Amino acid sequence: MAFKSFSFGIFVRVVLIVLTAIIGGFAFYADDAFIQVLLCAIILLILTLNLIGYVSKTNRKISLFLESIRYSDFSSSFSKDSDLGQSFEELNRSFNEVIEAFKKTRADKEQQMIFLQIMIQHINTGIISFDSKGRIGVINGSAKQLLQIPQFKDIHDLGKLSKELLRTVLSLQPGSSFTMKVRPDIHLNVQSAAFVMDGNNWTLLSFQNIKEELQKNELEAWQNLTKVLRHEIMNSMTPIASLASSLGVILEEDLVESTPGELYLNRESYLDLSEGLETISKRSMGLVDFVNAYRDYTNTPTPVFSKFPIKQLLEDVGILFREELKKSDIILKINVSPEGFYLHADRELIQMILINLIKNAMEALTNSNEKIIEIKAGLESGTRPFIQVIDSGEGIVPEALERIFVPFFTTKKTGSGIGLAISRQIMHLHKGRLEVISHPDKFTMFTLSF
Repeated sequence: MAFKSFSFGIFVRVVLIVLTAIIGGFAFYADDAFIQVLLCAIILLILTLNLIGYVSKTNRKISLFLESIRYSDFSSSFSKDSDLGQSFEELNRSFNEVIEAFKKTRADKEQQMIFLQIMIQHINTGIISFDSKGRIGVINGSAKQLLQIPQFKDIHDLGKLSKELLRTVLSLQPGSSFTMKVRPDIHLNVQSAAFVMDGNNWTLLSFQNIKEELQKNELEAWQNLTKVLRHEIMNSMTPIASLASSLGVILEEDLVESTPGELYLNRESYLDLSEGLETISKRSMGLVDFVNAYRDYTNTPTPVFSKFPIKQLLEDVGILFREELKKSDIILKINVSPEGFYLHADRELIQMILINLIKNAMEALTNSNEKIIEIKAGLESGTRPFIQVIDSGEGIVPEALERIFVPFFTTKKTGSGIGLAISRQIMHLHKGRLEVISHPDKFTMFTLSF
């Protein structure tokens, strides 16, 4: 039976139930009316079930709608021309609009997922993700081509390429990176990131073969080093050759044989000869010093790692410079936060870097009114240690800032120009970084990041 109004349908059913109950009541007290009473009871039961089903139709619609949302089944459709009145037409229409909105959202997400998958497959960087059990989630074509491991289903399959690579990957902390030569033709740079998805911990690895880039950088480094060596050697040898030639001329022209077997040289020529030999000696010693500086740069010792309190290291460095700082009226501030944290590094080599940086800072403060050197130590992002050496000196001009880590480059009148180059090399051996920020006449800050 169809009704134009839901409320009218409820009203009619309630009236019929009441009338049937009244009739059944009268029949119950009448004589020989058993059949009528039974018939009324059956009709009353039917009407009651009909009313319950009629009212429950709304609940079924809502339940169907919620199940569609829960299981992402958007194939269900709700009729707009309901026979239950205008209110149900609006409810059905709203259900259909929500379903369409979910359909569109899911389609957009699927399109984005397809786009990301295509992009991941087409980038030149190898991408691999794996969960806490080692199962591979995503691996792109570049990773397969680079690693050349058939049937790559578990991260432990990396051991087929290099067991050392597998051990390093499994011990890699999120956000860290490393480089490793696994084959003559493969020198990998690996970076790591961590994320949580569906309650599982996942690790994302990116792989790049940097062999060609290393070869290019190595060639550029040799070219730059050759230029430096050629420049320094030529600066030394040209005046030496010129002076040697001049001294030869003096000996040839001014040397006079006074008596047989005896040679005579006038005082002026003697002084010229003596001065020239002294100059040759000094320039030769300068060339020896340069060679020794080159030897120091190329023979950086291998770090011996240990765990030590960083505050104690900074205080020891401060004690080393106490008298020099006092004579120069320089204030040294040490700030460690949080106090008591430890650094895992080669203590002597890190102290060497700090000594070099503080010496440079002291020289930069020579003409400054405010002479302050501040050493800060802390934890970046709560896990990665750093040390900063900050001075309020004259700073470094932008043109020199790009070259201060180049071996033998220096802006000072004295010095070999290898202190910062060796310091950066030591930080590389610690798998860290040495960086600088400088604003002329304001401040200069060197940062050691571990």
